[in-house]
Amino acid sequence: MRAVLRSLTPWLLPLLAAGCASHAGAFAGPPLEPLPPPPLAGGPLAIHVQYPRLVDTGAVPRAEAPIASHDSTFIFGSTGRGDATLTVNGTPVPVYTDGGWIAWLPLPDDSIATFDLVAVAGTDTARYTFVAPIAQRFMPPDSGLWIDTTSLRPAGMRWVRPREGVRFSVRATPGATVLLRLGDSTVVPFLVDTVPVALSAGETAFGRARPASPARQYDRYVAWHVGPVGPDPGDVMVPDTAPDTADARWARLEVIAGGDTLVRRWPLRLGVLDPGHPRVVIVNDDTAHTGRTDSTLAGRGAPHATYYWFFPNGTRAVVNGRWNDQVRLRLARGISAWVDHGDVQPLPPGTPPPGAGGVVESVRLYADTQSVTLRVPLPAHVPFRVDEDTRALHLTLYGVAADVNWIQYGGTDPFVRLIRFAQPAEDRTVLTVDLTKKVWGYRTRWVGNDLLLEIRRPPHIDRTHPLRGRLIALDPGHPPLGATGPTGAYEADVVLAVARKARTLLERAGARILMTRTDTLPVGLVARTEEAERANADILVSIHANALPDGVNPFVNSGTSVYYNHPRAAPLARAIDRALVHQFGVRDLGMGRGDLALARPTWMPAVLVEGLFIMLPDQEADLAGAAGQWRYARAVVDGIRAFLAGRARDP
Repeated sequence: MRAVLRSLTPWLLPLLAAGCASHAGAFAGPPLEPLPPPPLAGGPLAIHVQYPRLVDTGAVPRAEAPIASHDSTFIFGSTGRGDATLTVNGTPVPVYTDGGWIAWLPLPDDSIATFDLVAVAGTDTARYTFVAPIAQRFMPPDSGLWIDTTSLRPAGMRWVRPREGVRFSVRATPGATVLLRLGDSTVVPFLVDTVPVALSAGETAFGRARPASPARQYDRYVAWHVGPVGPDPGDVMVPDTAPDTADARWARLEVIAGGDTLVRRWPLRLGVLDPGHPRVVIVNDDTAHTGRTDSTLAGRGAPHATYYWFFPNGTRAVVNGRWNDQVRLRLARGISAWVDHGDVQPLPPGTPPPGAGGVVESVRLYADTQSVTLRVPLPAHVPFRVDEDTRALHLTLYGVAADVNWIQYGGTDPFVRLIRFAQPAEDRTVLTVDLTKKVWGYRTRWVGNDLLLEIRRPPHIDRTHPLRGRLIALDPGHPPLGATGPTGAYEADVVLAVARKARTLLERAGARILMTRTDTLPVGLVARTEEAERANADILVSIHANALPDGVNPFVNSGTSVYYNHPRAAPLARAIDRALVHQFGVRDLGMGRGDLALARPTWMPAVLVEGLFIMLPDQEADLAGAAGQWRYARAVVDGIRAFLAGRARDP
């Protein structure tokens, strides 16, 4: 526990009360002694609010964006002096030795929150007041009928397959009769939805509260309907965007209690697609021809859900649904992916579906010194997906059948143990490449209608000096964007300093280093990953400092965390995370899987490191000071070394 004591400053007490999950002994012995706090800042007393970002709108500054939570929020900044006392709305807020502070405060049940800050140092007093709007939410009246029109789902424009049902939901007066009347006089009844209310998105993603029985509400209603709703939305790819709000075909929601009825228009136009005239689209995420995109389109299992597929430009697919800006593509029978409408372009009506009636024929393996490549001739640029096991890659091809009479190995390469194929459905083919060593990386590309799956050979790792000769890509996260700490330390500056120190340590150990950013100029995400791949980096580590979204308590949910995307990078994430806990002794938030651009490269193991929370005063001080930066750098290097040593022992 002493690893988190840091000092007797009382602002750390909430952290201690929440408990500390130390990894003592898990990496390299117990955590190191905590770094000493910086000297007391002795500048002029002045209250500065770093978050939320404020704008001067007159007599009282105002937050430029609404607070996204409704229960509690954090604000942070500095007083300029480390010996100051601070209150916010009368509540004492501890001040760190460098003048930084962070407060976790309740929010009023209103649309505006007022924060009154008073700092005192000796005989000096500073006052500062600002207001912040709170994100709009519906507040039911104390009596009478009501409908929360912000809760109407679905809304906008939607297209579905024939006989495909759609779920409707709304918040309205508890105990009422709720009906949806369609333009053709069809009546759709609603039922009370008694499913417990879900946690907020921020708490679900970042919170550490243990599962508990959430409260139930009885003001939520659900219904199910099959068929059109509202005016015809038109062409699924080029809809009619200016409907007449007085059109009699709009559906009407009725809430009835006693002798009273409340009616609202349901803002939905739902059309049914004609399967006899399929609309075929082609993937293109760079219609402006900028050359600054990654030339792939992320596919999701639901609108705006997590990424699951990555379709290269030129991929063709049939549209079988749409909801506003999300288009649903049919990949195979019973398998669909949602993509952004702006990244697919319609082909002329009558274009045949890709791969219709096509087959996967003979495949061949080609070998060179760096990799082996599986060549798969196909009838068109059909959608596909690559999945990995520890020592195997599975290439799933959608919309085509298998006629694999020949699998040509092109020699007996010791890296490839076996190539297999399977036909799990009539329009799905799976090719599996079994390897004799663990997967290190792979990439895909089209050459004509040939799909090439290139599988990278693992590097030769010196068991005695695992870093020697390895090419490590270090990515100092941001700019653009990036978080800022209470006293103004900027994430992009801090992590660049950490990366430079990690480079020094790695080079001393015999590694070669690629820095994706060497100065303060912005670098795009695509440029960073492409540079690492072009250089054939063995490992990519993106270095960041963390922050939380509104509504998540930073005193409970702070610590170290490392994110991976592909399974082969999980051991690297775990090793760096353990090294960070050893260096800093803070709470271990652990490793996690994240759909992050710098963790998604497939050519090498890649992770994104969130070493400390720059929004917390003591961790900001560690990140901004040379001693803390060296500790962060050593953790990155120790984690990389441990991962490589493990792969050397078990390739």
